[in-house]
Amino acid sequence: MLALHGGTPYRDAVSRPFPARIPFDEEEIRLVTKALRSQNLFRWGGELTPLFESRFAETYGAKHATGSTSGTAALHVAVGAVNPEPGDEIITSAITDLGTIIPILYQNAVPVFADTDQDTLTVDPDDVERLITPRTRAIIAIHLFGNACRMEALTEIARRKGITLIEDCCQAHLTRYRGQLLGTFGDMGCFSFQQSKHMTTGDGGMTITMDDALGRCMRMFADKQYDRDRAGSRMYGSLGMNCRITELHSAVGLAQLEKVGGVVESRNRLGGRLTEGIKHLGGIVPAPVTPGARHSYWTYPMRVTGFSNETFARALNAEGIGARAGYIGDPIFQCSAALAEHRTYGNSRFPFYSPYTDRNFERVDELCPRTRELLGQLVLISFNERYTEGDIDDVVGAVRKVAEGLDRTS
Repeated sequence: MLALHGGTPYRDAVSRPFPARIPFDEEEIRLVTKALRSQNLFRWGGELTPLFESRFAETYGAKHATGSTSGTAALHVAVGAVNPEPGDEIITSAITDLGTIIPILYQNAVPVFADTDQDTLTVDPDDVERLITPRTRAIIAIHLFGNACRMEALTEIARRKGITLIEDCCQAHLTRYRGQLLGTFGDMGCFSFQQSKHMTTGDGGMTITMDDALGRCMRMFADKQYDRDRAGSRMYGSLGMNCRITELHSAVGLAQLEKVGGVVESRNRLGGRLTEGIKHLGGIVPAPVTPGARHSYWTYPMRVTGFSNETFARALNAEGIGARAGYIGDPIFQCSAALAEHRTYGNSRFPFYSPYTDRNFERVDELCPRTRELLGQLVLISFNERYTEGDIDDVVGAVRKVAEGLDRTS
C-alpha cells in the first residue's frame, strides 16, 4: 500500500534521513578570515576579488569575468552590456526563474517567450527563430536544470541574424556540450552562486566573455559606469548599476571553485544512475539529456504521463522522497504580476504598452502550448552530490512503488 494511503513509507525520513548538503569547510573559513583580517571587504582595493574573477575566467577559457551580487545581477550585467534601445526584444525560455526576466524589463526591453523543446526541456530553437523580428536584440538561452540547450542551432541562428547570444548557466556550472563548457558558446555566459547552485557563496554571480568591448561594458555597468581608468575627479558614463561583488563572496568563491568539478561529476553519475533505474517504468519519462551533453543535474526533472504530477509528488513525499510538482506552476509570463498584469513602472505598463513596441500582449493564454503541457507533467526530485548509490536506489524504489501503485486517474 502506498504511504499516501496509509502504508509504510519506502524510506523512513526520520530514522534514515538523506544526507544533507555540506558545501563549506575549513578552506572557506580560512579565506573568509583572511578577507576579514585585511580590514577591506570592498571590491576595489582587495586582493581576493581580482583573483576570483581571473581564476573563474581561466576555468572557462574566457578573457573577462565580472563578479556581481547574484545570478540575476550577472544576467543584468550582460543585458546592460548589450545596452538595448527601449522596446528592443529579447527572446528567452518560458520555463525560468524571474531572475532571467528582471534584467530585460529594467533595461526597458521586451521579453519574448519561446516554447519548450520536450526532448531537452530547454528552449526550442525553431520557435526562437520564428519569433525574431527587426526589433530582436538578443537571445537568452537557459540551460535549465543543468541540461544544455541545442547550442549549435542557437549559435547559428544568432550569428546569421546578427543577434547577441547570452547563456544563462545559473543551473549549469562546468557543464559540457560536445566537449565545450556551457557559457562559452554565446557572446556572454552568466552564472549564479545562490545557495542551491553547484558552487555557492550564499548569493552572487559572474558574467564571462571573450570580447574585449563587452568585457569593458560588463565591468563598467556593474560599477555604476564609474570610469576608474580616468585620472582626477570621478566621472561616470551612461546609466549603470551598483552590483559589485565583495571580498567575502570572493573568498568563499575561490574555495568553491576548487570543489565544483567534483560536485558536477558526482551529480552527473548519480543522476545517470537514477535514470537507469526508472527508464523502463510505465508513465515515467526520465530527465532528458541533450545529445552530446553531460547533464549536471541541479535537480532531477522527470515527467509523469497518465498521472497527476501533483499527486505523484505528494505520494513520493509520503514515501520519504523529496519531490515537488512542476518548477513554476505556469509559464513564467503568468507567474509574475510584472508580466501577467504588466505592473512595472507605476501605472505606465511600460515597456509593454508604449510607442516603442507594436507586439500584441493580449493573447498570452495561447502562448507556448508545449510548455504548459510539460509543466503539467513535471516532477522534480531532490538529491545532492553527497547521496550514495544506495540512496539513489531508494529513490528509484520509491518511484517504482508509486508508479505501480498510484491510480492513473487520480
